Amino acid sequence: MARILTGGCLCGHIRFSANGEPDFPHGCSCTMCQRHSGAPVLVWVGYPAAAVAWDGPGGAPALWRSSDASCRAYCPLCGSTLGAVDDAGTVGLVTGAFDRVSLAALAPVSHSYKSMRPRWWARLFQI
Repeated sequence: MARILTGGCLCGHIRFSANGEPDFPHGCSCTMCQRHSGAPVLVWVGYPAAAVAWDGPGGAPALWRSSDASCRAYCPLCGSTLGAVDDAGTVGLVTGAFDRVSLAALAPVSHSYKSMRPRWWARLFQI
């Protein structure tokens, strides 16, 4: 039986169920992720679009076209960052939006745009 992980926005208007194992958990420190999240790093996991159901009272999240190939997903009521919906059929979900999931299950295996992390990052986190 496939594993189903659930999550949603801060106010509960947008909810999701993700079916299967999360793919490529990674941190990203690109400028777009920093601005989307308001944090120096955003941690993502990927799923095929068909594996993600937007099943809350608000239906699918609001989308903002962030590049030629992707839209950023967020709640139109509370503004919570939920992830990205790519034109290629992939949905990236931010790990902070998941419900009661073991952090080990979503632990990042790599870091994109590591050079864009704040200078203090290495001092504090020894990485």
